[in-house]
Amino acid sequence: MHASRDEIAGLTIVTHPLVQHRLTQLRDRGTPPERFRAELRSVAALLGAAAFADLPLALQPIHTPIATMNAPVLVGAPPVIVPVLRAGLAMADGLLDLLPEAAIAHLGLYRDPATLAAIEYYFKAPADIADRPVMLVDPMLATGNSAIAALDRLKAAGARDLRFVCLLAARPGAAAVRTAHPDVPIWTAGLDPLLDGQSYIVPGLGDAGDRAFGTSHIEDAQGSRDGA
Repeated sequence: MHASRDEIAGLTIVTHPLVQHRLTQLRDRGTPPERFRAELRSVAALLGAAAFADLPLALQPIHTPIATMNAPVLVGAPPVIVPVLRAGLAMADGLLDLLPEAAIAHLGLYRDPATLAAIEYYFKAPADIADRPVMLVDPMLATGNSAIAALDRLKAAGARDLRFVCLLAARPGAAAVRTAHPDVPIWTAGLDPLLDGQSYIVPGLGDAGDRAFGTSHIEDAQGSRDGA
């Protein structure tokens, strides 16, 4: 998998041509919701393959149609994928395509429009999360507030082997997450330089949740949006 290390320690930009092509389709404002969801699902699998490259293997005897051989298989408890609701759900499907034996936890956060603080409203995870690799998934890493709150929550639940996968990050948010959680590596398809006055990533791709689910930037009941 093509990847490069940014000067932000612990952040990996996946530069594979298929990842970069799909990121361009997702950035394009003309991409309709059904295509946006399909592209996000595909790129999530590619990013997940890079982030899960260190999963342990062991040799197991099998019988092919021709001969017996020792072949590599995954060992240990299957990973836990944690999409941040709601935009992370579109990426979780792609990760399950990659690793169908994974468990899915759910973490609901919304961003307070005045303070930009991440407010939790739902959390459900496997009881043995401490014994499994855990991947936090959220398309947009903007201010970093949601990712930091999500990682805080997962650590409080016992998670120890954590990694974070996002489609697109802003440099300030990525730096904030790495400062708050220096033990959690980040994988992303792109790193944009800044945020605008409403904390949107620039040049970015807009609100990933609205674009994936066709809600046309309609705010929810708490006045929040995806992508913190």
